[in-house]
Amino acid sequence: MGERMTDENGRRALVVRGGWDGHVPVAATELFIPYLEKNGFEVVRSESPAPYADAEFMAGVDLIVQCYTMGTIQPEELTGLEAAIRAGTGMAGWHGGIADSFRNSSDYLHLIGGQFACHPGKDPSLAGMGTQEHNFVPYTVNMLPEAADHPITEGIADFDLVTEQYWVLTDDYIDVLATTTQKIRPWDPWHREVTSPAVWTRRWGSGKIFVATPGHSLDVLQNDSVRTIVERGMSWASR
Repeated sequence: MGERMTDENGRRALVVRGGWDGHVPVAATELFIPYLEKNGFEVVRSESPAPYADAEFMAGVDLIVQCYTMGTIQPEELTGLEAAIRAGTGMAGWHGGIADSFRNSSDYLHLIGGQFACHPGKDPSLAGMGTQEHNFVPYTVNMLPEAADHPITEGIADFDLVTEQYWVLTDDYIDVLATTTQKIRPWDPWHREVTSPAVWTRRWGSGKIFVATPGHSLDVLQNDSVRTIVERGMSWASR
């Protein structure tokens, strides 16, 4: 199952990490584990989604933190994940670790409410095509005025990043807290600006889901605004 540390307060967080190594799932999740421990969570680490299939174990999980890009999920694992959230377990994640997980499952997409579509990069005529850095572009994360009092985004102003800008496909059953807008550039095939959710939440049964699309690399996760949003998002989502 993974290494386990116990806290006297009795709350449990399951950290599921793996998939594509480019999102440094171990280092990224270790960045936030001290915050969880400080806030009274027993932390269980898993390098696969296998614990999701253990109904008895999942009944005692208050928060899932998932950083698992691509990869696959087995039917019994997805069934267990959905049942746990429906019963009140919270789920939180960032970037491809939650919005680009388990492409083999449309039911997972339905649970999360949004899926990575692309991250349009720089001018394709420039050198560096095919490298991660070619996908790093400057963009702004815009806080929605109606989310100014939300516990996840309260007091956070619009902020700028230079990293992958996620274009995501979403449904109407998400509560958007922040957005980002893809501009129109001479080499792009689209003809108007496209605004995508950058931070959203979702209610599922008795459970809550939090998603932030920034978080490609450690430097992005260490940005003051991104880190605060992720930490608050985990706290908000937890049972």
